[in-house]
Amino acid sequence: MMSPGKVSEDRGSPHFRHTPLQIIHIIGNLLRIWSVYSMYRYLTQTGAPVILFLFCCLIPASILFLILQKPWKGRPLSNQQVVPSIINGGITALYFIMWGKGLKSCGPVRAILAEYSGAVLGVLSAVLYGRRGNVWKKVGGLVAMLASFYLLAQGWAMATYSPFSFKDSPDAEVQTEQVLGVTEMVVPIFAGVLSALRRVIARRVSLKNQLKRRLHAITIASATCFLFPVAMWDMIIGSPSGSSVELPFSAWAFLSTILFGVILIFYVDSIAEERLHMVFSSPRHLMVAGGCIIVMEVVYKMDFSLPGFLICCLLLGFGIYEATSLERTKKDSVQNPNLSNGVLDDENQVSPLPI
Repeated sequence: MMSPGKVSEDRGSPHFRHTPLQIIHIIGNLLRIWSVYSMYRYLTQTGAPVILFLFCCLIPASILFLILQKPWKGRPLSNQQVVPSIINGGITALYFIMWGKGLKSCGPVRAILAEYSGAVLGVLSAVLYGRRGNVWKKVGGLVAMLASFYLLAQGWAMATYSPFSFKDSPDAEVQTEQVLGVTEMVVPIFAGVLSALRRVIARRVSLKNQLKRRLHAITIASATCFLFPVAMWDMIIGSPSGSSVELPFSAWAFLSTILFGVILIFYVDSIAEERLHMVFSSPRHLMVAGGCIIVMEVVYKMDFSLPGFLICCLLLGFGIYEATSLERTKKDSVQNPNLSNGVLDDENQVSPLPI
């Protein structure tokens, strides 16, 4: 029989305290990935322009961020904080364009997993500034990541093309994607690198959590402004017939993208970084996203191969781990964790390039 003191000690352990936050993180990622699948179905069924759809979602999202965070209140923000946040808005707008195009052409599985390609910044940092002992380890991680993306492009995560599937023909109700070349995967992979870059800039500019949220509101508002001329081009000039493009309305597609895909996921990822020390480009985050993808693939009756998907995720997770790993110090050494894009920096290792 456990004593009351033992029970209170267990409840006070960090693992027990973090359990509710881990549940929130899983639910938040599930809702975000749900919004991605609803957006993908909406775009494929209606043929709506991707950029115009994202722009219409960013307008209310930026307004809500500004209302919630009120960046004009509190301690005045310096130009050294506002200007990089505005520039980061341009990077964010380019990320949304590339990611939306990749989602429509490659499908949700490839688009979501390609977001973890931002771990290549760790390889770039090691090549430029790291120790030689780490370079080959990170290059090996990069090779594993590229192998995972190649298998995804070849359709290993789909039952129709996976070598582990024994189906002769796909079901009529199952939505099947096509085998892609390496060039088609460049778009979502580049979007993943841009996503990692915008996170790095946000961390370097804002040292405090509250300041980070205020600057993020400026970044999303700036991204909406940068996206405006591109969306207008799609709507007015981008039509083949020269007429304006119509955007069919779907309440769930718009609301889920605004609430879950833009707003909620920012706060969920912020909690994961601040309290769980879990950054986006990390094997732990990939494991959560992989489980959510499996659920959505089953719910939406997609052309899905579980063994092939798991192999791609294992390769990608191993590549991320190697690409973002640093030399471990001895157990008795004191470590100073510095959250970056999937990396915990040693206090003895300072990298000029934020990764």
